[in-house]
Amino acid sequence: MKLLLLGFVATFFMGCQQNPSLNNNTDEPNNDQKVEELLAEMTLEEKIGQMNQYSGFMDFTGPKPDKGRAAKKLEHIKQGLVGSMLNVHGVENVRAVQKIAVEESRLGIPLIFGFDVVHGYKTISPIPLAEAASWDLKAMQRSAEIAAEEASAAGINWTFAPMVDISRDARWGRVMEGAGEDPYLGSQIAKARINGFQGKDLSSVHTVAATAKHFAAYGFAEAGREYNTVDIGTSTLYNVVFPPFRAAVDSGVKSFMNAFNVLNGVPATGDKFLLREILKDKWNFEGFVVSDWDSVGEMVAHGFVKNGREAAKQAVIAGSDMDMESYHYIEEIKGLVEDGEINEELIDDAVRRILKVKYELGLFDDPYKYCSEKRENETLYNPKFREGVLDMAKKSIVLLKNENDLLPLIASGQNITVIGALADDKTSPLGSWRIGADDETAVSVLEGLEKYDQNRYTYSKGADVVTGETSFTRELKINTTDKSGFSEAISAAKSANVVIMVLGEHGLQSGEARSRTRLDLPGVQQELLEEVYKVNKNIVLVLQNGRPLALPWADEHIPAIVEAWHLGTESGNAIAEVLYGDYNPSGKLPMTFPRHVGQVPIYYNQKSTGRPSLPSPGEVFWSHYTDEENSPLYPFGYGLSYTTFDFKNLEIENTYAEDGSISVSVKITNTGNRKGKSTVQLYIRDEFASVTRPVRELRSFKQVELKAGESQKITFQLTDKDLGFYNNTGKFTVEEGSFQVFVGEDSQAELSGKFEL
Repeated sequence: MKLLLLGFVATFFMGCQQNPSLNNNTDEPNNDQKVEELLAEMTLEEKIGQMNQYSGFMDFTGPKPDKGRAAKKLEHIKQGLVGSMLNVHGVENVRAVQKIAVEESRLGIPLIFGFDVVHGYKTISPIPLAEAASWDLKAMQRSAEIAAEEASAAGINWTFAPMVDISRDARWGRVMEGAGEDPYLGSQIAKARINGFQGKDLSSVHTVAATAKHFAAYGFAEAGREYNTVDIGTSTLYNVVFPPFRAAVDSGVKSFMNAFNVLNGVPATGDKFLLREILKDKWNFEGFVVSDWDSVGEMVAHGFVKNGREAAKQAVIAGSDMDMESYHYIEEIKGLVEDGEINEELIDDAVRRILKVKYELGLFDDPYKYCSEKRENETLYNPKFREGVLDMAKKSIVLLKNENDLLPLIASGQNITVIGALADDKTSPLGSWRIGADDETAVSVLEGLEKYDQNRYTYSKGADVVTGETSFTRELKINTTDKSGFSEAISAAKSANVVIMVLGEHGLQSGEARSRTRLDLPGVQQELLEEVYKVNKNIVLVLQNGRPLALPWADEHIPAIVEAWHLGTESGNAIAEVLYGDYNPSGKLPMTFPRHVGQVPIYYNQKSTGRPSLPSPGEVFWSHYTDEENSPLYPFGYGLSYTTFDFKNLEIENTYAEDGSISVSVKITNTGNRKGKSTVQLYIRDEFASVTRPVRELRSFKQVELKAGESQKITFQLTDKDLGFYNNTGKFTVEEGSFQVFVGEDSQAELSGKFEL
């Protein structure tokens, strides 16, 4: 312990400069040994303190409160009764509160500082669902690296990302924060983002610890309503929900976050099956679990426990290591241990996990390593980041329709009318969950078009999407009545060669607590679109949204539709480059777009049912709707290009008996007249199994860029992990039988073959 304290003394004299490594001595104990030495010095209260996380409650550089909850929290930091802070950011604030913890508490244990760095800190990348549409894992990893470098420069060393929840319901606003509906794609993206946040060396000052959230099944909330009940079968749990979380563990993620929902009637925060049996025992997760905001206390509202004391007890026994803002750990655990209701070994296990991450971050070597004003000033909004987020934004755009090759736009001599309040908006494109960013910092669509100055632009707002306050914590007021700008927009559209209509959702209309019962264009925008169409049918519809939308009228009438999501800081530049063809769109949908909200949840990897197709003309007794098709408007994996690709020569080489693999190859040819990138997708179907399998399952994908007329052979290898599944007891099994293979550009690929296992 004296060595530890001496290390802290040295740190104090160094100020905010990072100390030289203290590990040059080969006899220096490793992190596990250091944790045990420190744990032995801690009182029960100090251990519980490490399990306690508070949200930022004051300006730490200003006057200190002398009463109230803020004063109590401050006193707890001094007493070593706080292990982490969230929502404290900026070097000045982080240093001030870290100084209190390190210099005024008995043991001087440094705090870890958490923040929701979901898709950027100041320089904002596309929302995660948009990034998933790129299917470009390297670009997504780079996006997370940028976010980590910028956030860590502001004192943050722990992010509550990535969200790896699989969801099939676009009504749930939080789909914007995930990777979509597919567990394979979601697993690959989870790995990429965790590797980006944490890097190869977590002790690097440019990295942050990542969090896989929300464990588990949060994306299956009934009716897509935020915080709602989840009720799913074990097959879905093991084969759809769990895989991205398991991939996160395999990638070395340092923390997990509990889900708000119940699963099998048990709140996830108090679910021993999830946290101890699966996560910590079966998967050997070595990091720590943090509750979501007051999810410990919310177990009372769930009707699972009667009070905060019981909530703390159940959460600790289940395996929740750190309590975010419920106060029940700090208030109740000591009494529970002393009364014999909780074994202190459970407390030790939680604290070991938390301390180990702090050691891995290097906080014991230098508690102020994230506290350099110079680095903060040089890093925040550094222009070098814009190239990376622009690249990510362009790759995220999905071309949904391009009738008569309306796109790319002619670069000169055109009169172009731009319509829509979102076209001139510099805040909405930042999207939801960008709480560290500043308003008015995104490039608007109008600004992006300015560099293509050989065309003449006329702008008309047409109608607001929202009216009044646009706050992260307040309900948005959608414009459902004000159409006063219609006449100006219609007049401007009449004489245009092309009309660009930028419509969709405000950036804060999706995200946490932003569930919707309708998936159409909000407010009066659909009416605006139809009125403009009456006077000029040459419309390019640019969508800005955080979830799949149901757009049957637009699909039927509008010749060109571009899914541009909420693309972050470089939004307008990315959209303009795609519209003018300087970048050939290559995005593919990570979620199915329905024809109507009544189809939701809709997803490609469905089960066939016992009556999957029409038995005979006119018959009614089969699985269908009477007023809408079963098929989606745009399927999973779908996305057009300014060129075309042809797939042929599917070959399957079955060497499973010899080397345990199935080789699948296909020839892809760029049949268009310009260079383009294709995402070649491979799906399988296990035709007969002891647990029914989906009609198709994504099992691999590769991206290839080809010049006009160029061909390339693409080869995939399928092994046990691709051909097997989890049965209803969670056991992975590979069964003999017939398999179909489908290869193409989306989940409805027609090129297929078959093999026997």
